[in-house]
Amino acid sequence: MRPDTLSEAAERIVKGEPAWKAIGEFLDAFYGSASPEERLAKIRDEPPLTGDDKLDAVIGAAAEYLAKLYRLPEVPGWVAGPKRVLSKPYFTTSSTSPGMREYLTFSSPAEFRWRNIFTEERPLRRARSEQALRAVVQN
Repeated sequence: MRPDTLSEAAERIVKGEPAWKAIGEFLDAFYGSASPEERLAKIRDEPPLTGDDKLDAVIGAAAEYLAKLYRLPEVPGWVAGPKRVLSKPYFTTSSTSPGMREYLTFSSPAEFRWRNIFTEERPLRRARSEQALRAVVQN
């Protein structure tokens, strides 16, 4: 059964499911929601920590990003928790070129950037590229 909420997706990750798969399936449910209230319900409850600092920060960034992108009635308070912020920069590309790092530094949405996560301009695209989603949530 596919996760209906971000919390359910994190629970599946904790149980061993690949992060890109669980989060991708959650995004399908989120994007298919009929109303702002239904979307908010999918991110309202705090997901359990996965034990992977990068992934826990990405989950917080994703919830905040989606709440703001879809102009939901609120941004859940849990997204700003200290376990949802990285102490060291995390670039979601395997490229170590200075040019790529500079591009990601400036293109990253604020919801990711303030957590020290540097990714592409539209990190949660689902229909266009599963590979792009894998890059964001890969360890």
